[in-house]
Parts: sequence; structure tokens; C-alpha cells
Amino acid sequence: MPDERLAQRIGLFDATMVVMGGIVGSGIFVTPAIVASLTTTSAEMIGAWLLGGAVALLGAFVYAGLSRQRPFAGGQYVYLREAWHPAVGFLYGWALLLVIQTGGMAVCAMTFARYFRPLAGIALPEGALAALVMAILTLVNCLGVAAGARVQSALMVLKIAAIAALVAIGFAGTPSAAVDGPKSGTSFVAALVPVLFSYGGFQTACFVAGEMKDARRDLPRALVAGVLGVVALYAGVAIACLRVLGKAGLEQSAAPAMDVAERVVGPSGAALIGAGVAISSLGFLSQSILTAPRVYYAMAEDGAFFRSVARVHPRTRAPVTAIVLQGAVAIGLALAGTYEVLLRYVVSIDFIFFALTAACLFVFRRRGEAVRMPGHPLTTLLFIAACAAVVISTFARDPVHSFTGLALTLAGLPVYLLWRRTP
Repeated sequence: MPDERLAQRIGLFDATMVVMGGIVGSGIFVTPAIVASLTTTSAEMIGAWLLGGAVALLGAFVYAGLSRQRPFAGGQYVYLREAWHPAVGFLYGWALLLVIQTGGMAVCAMTFARYFRPLAGIALPEGALAALVMAILTLVNCLGVAAGARVQSALMVLKIAAIAALVAIGFAGTPSAAVDGPKSGTSFVAALVPVLFSYGGFQTACFVAGEMKDARRDLPRALVAGVLGVVALYAGVAIACLRVLGKAGLEQSAAPAMDVAERVVGPSGAALIGAGVAISSLGFLSQSILTAPRVYYAMAEDGAFFRSVARVHPRTRAPVTAIVLQGAVAIGLALAGTYEVLLRYVVSIDFIFFALTAACLFVFRRRGEAVRMPGHPLTTLLFIAACAAVVISTFARDPVHSFTGLALTLAGLPVYLLWRRTP
């Protein structure tokens, strides 16, 4: 049963905006150039975005199936805990708090500050502005899930408008006359890594399942609709950038979205994209503050974390201690400047947990539970295979950071054992 201490206030629209908000950050304004540099032809580049979208849709089906079975606060933590072992769930929450979520929050807050300062003419240092905006969003979410969801939905609508404007600018501009030339040293699998990482984040909507009005009905719908919406946006951005800059020009661009807008519209276009990056960063930050604290709350409810983190405010019915904890850690990372290093450890660990979560369907099926996943077991195996390919590719291309990320995650095991022994 859903936790009655939490307020069930999130409907289908807000849930869909949470799904899309967990995926779309500021990376889409830059990642097309990275993917272009790793592919041989324009068709191959677009194919990478479409194939990545198909894999993300398989992932949405996986999490939709799991959320129907266990529509509880904590989402992925709950699935891993119940399928494998409480220690596996703890390691996920540990990595989420110390690396995955808070590192991403710090990056987005700093990105927001970097783009917003010149637009607004604010004299505050970037670190101070980043800390301030995280503190404000933390406070908003402490006022209750309804307030946090409304802010998140509004920011997501603005993000959609900004990305749609970029796509429209790209299709309105003069097409590049450049043609694809011969190129070596590319890898389609390597190109899929940043694509799939860009599509990640939909799973965080499951964290707030315990606060949805009808999670069993709305969350699966939101996952599928949200991922399909993002696939359309991302493919549109990739095609728009390719159309205006050409593949060679796209590969050389450090800020492809801004270059497209500036080439078609002029300096005002660059300012528009700068505002879009700021809004996208702020929206992702808002979504992270709304969703991830529910994992720490669920851990504390299980006795695997500080008991105080499970406290729910009697009036707002929000897990305020968990929300403040995450905000404090992210602010600390932003001010310390260690967030960019931490993010290098994230990719392989994130996809290890993706694969383990998808495999939960097989565990639950073996226990006699019905599995509602289109095409299962083939589609589930395909998603697990895609995750494994990302993990292998990441470890092969960046073994130092990948193994460091794995070590940081496994360092949570003695902490878990110590916690379980504490009365």
C-alpha cells in the first residue's frame, strides 16, 4: 500500500512532466556535437539518436511494469531491495546521494549560474548563485509535493518551448551545403554511450510513486509518453543542428545549439539559446530535488539510513529532512568544485543499476508474479544487453574513472553492514 504519511497529489500531466524533466537537462544543447564526432555519416548520427530512443522506450516499459507491481516511494531502490537484497538497494541509494544525483544537481546549478548571470546582469559569483538557487528550490519542495510538482511542470513546459524554438530555427535556416567526407576512428557503440546517457533519468519519476494519485495507472502512461516526447525533441535538435551546420561543422562546434541560433537569427538567437540552457538546467535541478529525496526517505523507513531522514512534516506531508539533506550535499559539491570529477564516475554505475533493475522482472516472474512488459522476456533482455554494452564500452574507454566509480559504490557495503548492526 502507498505510504499514507505522504500526500498523493501528482496526476498524469505532472507525472509526465516529471519523466521528461528527469531526462532533459542542458546536455542536449551540446551532446549532438559529441555524437557527430563519433559517427561516420549523418545518417549514422541520426540513427544513433533514434536507436537510443528505442532503448530508452524499452527502459520505460521495464519501469512501467515494475511500477505497476510496486507503486511505492523510492521506486528503483524498492525494486532492487525486494528482488535482490536490501544491500543492493542501499548501494543504489548510497551512489545516488554521493555521486549520481547530487553530482548532476551541482553541474546543472553551476550551468544555470553560468548562463543566467550575464543574461540577468547579476554580480554574484557562480558558486554563490548556484547555491542560492538550490536553496530556493529545496525550500519550495519542503512546502509539499504539490508545490514542487507545479514548479517542475512549469519549468518543463518552458524547456519544451525552448527546444521547440531551437528546432524551428534550425528548420527555418539555410541548409548547409557541406557533404559528409571520409572519416576513420569512429565507433557507433561509443556514440551510443552519450546518447543513452542523455536519455537517462526517466526512472527517477518512479521515486515519487508514493505521492501519485493513481500510480498504478498514471506512472506507466507517464513513462511511455514522456520518453516518446523526449525522443521527438532530441531527434529534432539533432536534425536541426545537422541541417544548419553540416556534420563537419557540428563536429567542430563547442556549443552547437548556440551556433545554429546565431547563424540563423543572429546575436539575439544566441541569447535565446542561453536562456534555454539556463531554463533547462533549472528544470532538471527542480526535478532532482523533487524526486531523489524519496529514495533516502525509503531507506530511512527501512532502518538503513538515519531515522530522522524518514521524518515527514505534519502539515506539508513532505519528507523535509531528506530534501534538506540532498540540497546540502549538492550545495557542498557545487561550492567545493568536485562535481565535475564525480560525474565522470556516473555513467558506468548508472547503467549497472539499470541492468540490475531490468533483471528484477525475471526475479519477480520466477516468484510467480505476473510481468506486464510488452515483448517480455525478449525486450527486457534487449534492454539489459544495451546497458551491458554501455558499461563495457565505458570501462574500456575510461577504465580509471569507471573503476573508481565502482569502488565508490562498493564502499557503501561496509557502511550498510555497520548500519544494520546499529540498534
